[in-house]
Amino acid sequence: MDSWFKKQLEMLNITPSDTMMKQFALYHDFLIQKNTVMNLTAITDKSEVYKKHFLDSLFLSKAFAPQEQTLLDVGSGAGFPSIPLKIIFPKLQITIIDALEKRIKFLAELVNLLGLQTVTLIHGRVEDSLIKNSYDIVTARAVAKLNILTELCLPFVKLNGLFVAMKVANFQTELAEAQTAITILGGSLLQNQVYSLDETTNRALIVIQKSQLTGPMYPRPFSKIKKNPL
Repeated sequence: MDSWFKKQLEMLNITPSDTMMKQFALYHDFLIQKNTVMNLTAITDKSEVYKKHFLDSLFLSKAFAPQEQTLLDVGSGAGFPSIPLKIIFPKLQITIIDALEKRIKFLAELVNLLGLQTVTLIHGRVEDSLIKNSYDIVTARAVAKLNILTELCLPFVKLNGLFVAMKVANFQTELAEAQTAITILGGSLLQNQVYSLDETTNRALIVIQKSQLTGPMYPRPFSKIKKNPL
C-alpha cells in the first residue's frame, strides 16, 4: 500500500516523509476503529480509503500552492480534504467546521493522535459561526449542490482568495445553475480541473476566485438557502 500511495503522490509532485506515511497509517486505523461505532465513512477497504479519501483530498493541491494559507474546510466529516492536506503541508492553518458534534470530537482525537498543530475545530453551522471575507482558501467536498455550496462557502473567502469545490466529473449542470450565486456573492470562475483516481473514478475541482467582497446579507440562514438557492 505504501509504495502504491507514494507512486500516486509523485504524480502530484509530493514526496512524503516517513513521519507523514506513519500519520496516514494512524489516520486509517483510527478512522476504521471509530467507524465501527460512528457513521464516518462507507469506504472501509484500506486501498479504497487511501485512494478515495487520502489521495482524492491531496488532489486539492492542484488548485493552489499550499504554503501558510488559512484554509477553511466546510462540512469536513471525517477530515477530508483538510487533514490529509495538513499532514503533507504542515504550514497550512486549518479550520474545520461541522454541524455534528460527534464528528468534531472525532477530529479532536485525530488531531491529537497525529500531533497536528494550528488546527481549529468548530462545532456549528458555517453561516452562523464565522467571519466573512477572511480565509485564503475555502473548500468543501460533496456537501451540497454547487448553487447551495457557493453561498455556504464563498462569503468566507477573502478578496482574491479561492473557493474550491470538489465534485464528481459531470459537474457542468451544477456549475451552470450556480452562475448566479457566484456572481452575486462576488466570485468569478477561475478554472475547473478534471482528474482521475482510477480507470472508472473521475473527479473535478471547480476553482472560484473572490473578486469582490460579499454583501452583508449573505450567507442567509441555511433553511432559506436550501429553499430558495440564488
